[in-house]
Amino acid sequence: MKAFVTGGTGLLGGNLVRLLRQQGHDVVALVRDRATGERVLGDTGADLVVGDLLEVDRFAPALSGCDALFHTAAYFRETFQPGEHDAKLQAINVDATIALLKAADRAGVGRAVHVSSAGVIGHRPDGAAADESVPADRIVLENPYLNSKVRSEQAVAEFLRTHRLPVVTILPSWLFGPHDTAPSTSGRLVRNFLRGGIPAILPGGGKIADARDVAQAMISAVERGRSGERYVVGGPYASLETILTTLQTVSGVPAPTRKPPYPVALTVAWISQTIARAKHVPALVNVKGVKSLHHNNPTSSDKAVRELGVTFRPLEETLRDTVEWCRDASAAQSPAH
Repeated sequence: MKAFVTGGTGLLGGNLVRLLRQQGHDVVALVRDRATGERVLGDTGADLVVGDLLEVDRFAPALSGCDALFHTAAYFRETFQPGEHDAKLQAINVDATIALLKAADRAGVGRAVHVSSAGVIGHRPDGAAADESVPADRIVLENPYLNSKVRSEQAVAEFLRTHRLPVVTILPSWLFGPHDTAPSTSGRLVRNFLRGGIPAILPGGGKIADARDVAQAMISAVERGRSGERYVVGGPYASLETILTTLQTVSGVPAPTRKPPYPVALTVAWISQTIARAKHVPALVNVKGVKSLHHNNPTSSDKAVRELGVTFRPLEETLRDTVEWCRDASAAQSPAH
């Protein structure tokens, strides 16, 4: 298989490129600049194509001859920082996705796998785990990023009515894993923890998925996924306390002991992001992040397990590998190297 991967330097995209190459597939990876692409993916043997999702036509010729398109790129990390993001969320997560699918259809690509988010699944009234049939609710739609993913899925459904290209949608939960060079929100959490920069354990948590397990689900979706179907791929739930104490176990760094209640955590987050906005620096903790942790929605991955053969590795394995990679990456960047 020859695969085209967007977001090749991201947490999910990077692990997907590596897994595809390990399984003997040819890979064309879309990167925003060649220097970063070579630094992150230079050891994989993937062909790098420099391009911007806002200008799909410029790199569309590279889709020719590809059997599968894996669309992992999204405008996400920045939305946890202050500022207006609606225009970019629409342009990148919705409009560019459809432009990319149309280009792939014209190029004769065999199948596309589109990445959304498990966060678009609404809550069930009885509190039980929700599956792909549960639509987005008010809590989902009030989150600008998740709202953009809902609109993206709606646009993909409309695309499928008028185009031949089969599209399968994967809905991952909170991703952790090695090769998180950007880093993602989880990567920043791990790095801050290793530096002793996590002052307290906030309430809440979420379902944790190893990026490598989600990458394998995407590869399986090429052969086993049904076009037009959505598959939640989320591992077991873990509270932030469990995540931090597990990080303590695998790293030897002490976890924080303070546990502020939710209202206090919201207040601290508001103060943190207000100060960060004034200083024009990223906030260590922000209101969106605290609310996201607190409003966890239990979801079911039964469909992905049944139809795609998805499996989830233990949280401790994921965090141990992530810590080891972070430490190796930090050592490689030190002056001694």
